[in-house]
Amino acid sequence: MPASFSSKMTLKRKADSDEDTAPRKLHAIAENGAQRPTQPLRNNRSATNVPSTKIGLGPAPLTKPRAPTLSGPPSRTTRATSAPPKPAPRLPSTRTTLTRGPASRTTSGPLRSAAGAAKPDDSRFQALQTQVQSIESARAADAARLAADMEAERLKVAELQSNHLALSRQLADAKTQELTQRRELVNASDEMDALKKRHARELMDLEMDVKRRDREIRELEDDLRVVRGDLDRERTVVGELKSTITQQSTTQVTLTAQNQALHAQINALQSSFDYSAETVSNLRMDLEKARERVEELEQEAREAEMIRRKLHNMVQELKGNIRVFCRVRPVLPSDVSATTLVKSGGSGSRGPSPASISPSPEDLERARVEALAEMAFPDKRDHKEIVLNSSSESATGQERKETWNFNFDRVFEPHSTQAEVFEEISLLAQSCVDGYNVCIFAYGQTGSGKSFTMEGGSSDATAGMIPRAVEQVFRVSEELGSKGWEYTMEGQFLEIYNETINDLLGKGEFDKKKHEIKHDKNGSTHVTDTVIQPLRSPNQVRALLAIAQSRRTVAATLMNERSSRSHSVFTLRIRGNNKMTGESCEGSLNLVDLAGSERLKESGAGNDKDRLRETQSINKSLSALGDVIAALGEKSEKGDKHIPYRNSKLTYLLQNSLSGNSKTLMVFNLSPLATHLNESLCSLRFATKVNNTTIGTAKKQIKSS
Repeated sequence: MPASFSSKMTLKRKADSDEDTAPRKLHAIAENGAQRPTQPLRNNRSATNVPSTKIGLGPAPLTKPRAPTLSGPPSRTTRATSAPPKPAPRLPSTRTTLTRGPASRTTSGPLRSAAGAAKPDDSRFQALQTQVQSIESARAADAARLAADMEAERLKVAELQSNHLALSRQLADAKTQELTQRRELVNASDEMDALKKRHARELMDLEMDVKRRDREIRELEDDLRVVRGDLDRERTVVGELKSTITQQSTTQVTLTAQNQALHAQINALQSSFDYSAETVSNLRMDLEKARERVEELEQEAREAEMIRRKLHNMVQELKGNIRVFCRVRPVLPSDVSATTLVKSGGSGSRGPSPASISPSPEDLERARVEALAEMAFPDKRDHKEIVLNSSSESATGQERKETWNFNFDRVFEPHSTQAEVFEEISLLAQSCVDGYNVCIFAYGQTGSGKSFTMEGGSSDATAGMIPRAVEQVFRVSEELGSKGWEYTMEGQFLEIYNETINDLLGKGEFDKKKHEIKHDKNGSTHVTDTVIQPLRSPNQVRALLAIAQSRRTVAATLMNERSSRSHSVFTLRIRGNNKMTGESCEGSLNLVDLAGSERLKESGAGNDKDRLRETQSINKSLSALGDVIAALGEKSEKGDKHIPYRNSKLTYLLQNSLSGNSKTLMVFNLSPLATHLNESLCSLRFATKVNNTTIGTAKKQIKSS
């Protein structure tokens, strides 16, 4: 490769690299001022084939060398180029084919031997030799001319290289100038941006000044309006003052006269004041006397309260510390069964089955009357007597009638309401607040209405003795608060099931804890490991009763589909303190719902092992209660007598309620049905035994410090 071509390629690569590294923000600016991009030089293998017009403003393009015209016969010619000369073509060594006109002739080489062909043509041979010589001379001339052309081409290449270097320098200068102009343009653009920002800031400042001036103008206008308004008001005030001064001058004369009259009034008031001061002193003396009288009356009220407590206790003692009530429940719809209707003959002797009977109201009334036992309540004034009648046939066919009369402290007929029953019990609740122990039993056979009497229904009209007694205690304690009494109350709910004590308010399962009964010297009874809930309102007691009732053990028997299989004991402890008198008291209210007494044959419990065990445990505890009542009766008649309280958990828990330290009430519940007549007689006989028992005088419980 020639040195000029390599230097040309080096310059070309340098120009390309300069073009790649130059910034591309603006087009290059040519020398004549036209803004057109500068075309880079292309690297060609032959410099002679590139026109000079494509590289800037160089010299005119070179002419192509032409080959010389040959005068001889037509033959192959070699075109003259700027490339190195090609070697001369060889002549054929064997044969040459010449074409003349339409015919052609093939001959052997010029040196063909005489033995293989015809005789040579000498003239033709000479012409060929002449032609060969002319071709060789022409070829030599062409070689000389080609050498001259090559030299001219080299000179042109050198000139092109010098032009290329000049153009490269111009291009570098143009790029430098372009970079300079671009930098100037960038600087100018930055200056323009800075000027724009400064102009924007100045414009914003001017706008803010304009707004501030507008705001100041508005404020000044507002101030001007205010000042004008003040000026108008001041002018009005000045006018009014002027008119007032005119009036005052007239009024002064009037005031002078009034002043003289007031001096006379002051003298009169001074004398009146002296009289009022004397009256006030008299009233103060009367107030002191009234206060002393109030203190005396308060003292009398406290003494009257103490006397009331004593009289109330005396009335309760006169009524007896153990009292017996008898309550007969009404007939329920479930008592009049289809079987009773069939027996009464209401649907015929050969009618449909009892399950498909739809009796008429007359049949129902007839069946209800026939289901009732013959009970009478002859004492319409005091309601203390109940009479039972029974008629039966003897073995000889004669009708035999029997009559039983029983007297108690109060007998409630079937139509008696819960409020009427509690009216007789409310006085005992008052005794509990006064500091006495009170115990109320509900006794009777299964299905006689004990749980309804004690716990009642969901409505206020059907509420039982327990919620009514609690409400009575809270009401009385609030009334006594005005006399200096403050009370705190606690509640406990226990169950005795199969001679085992269960805590109905406890969180654990039954029979997990062993509860023991403890009696102290003060006459209080406590059961270990039981929940004692502080009570603050009657609604809280209702919630506790609902919880205890849901946990109480019940089961279905032939006599009651929801029979209580355990004894429940609700205990309400009350502690009172009077800061005025320093007196304190402590009482308890035990509300006991005993399990139903029943016979195995009638209840059907003998067919179930669990029911049999429950019935035996219930009858045992009720029998132990009867033994304690009988022993107490014998003790009142004969003197010393052992009382078997420990024979049952029930009697041992209620020892203080049965031994004379408590005011006791037993409510005997009876069923009105004729089929339960024998059970009702047993309950009435036991109630008579309790009513004839004397257990002593209850003692007031003083709160221990």
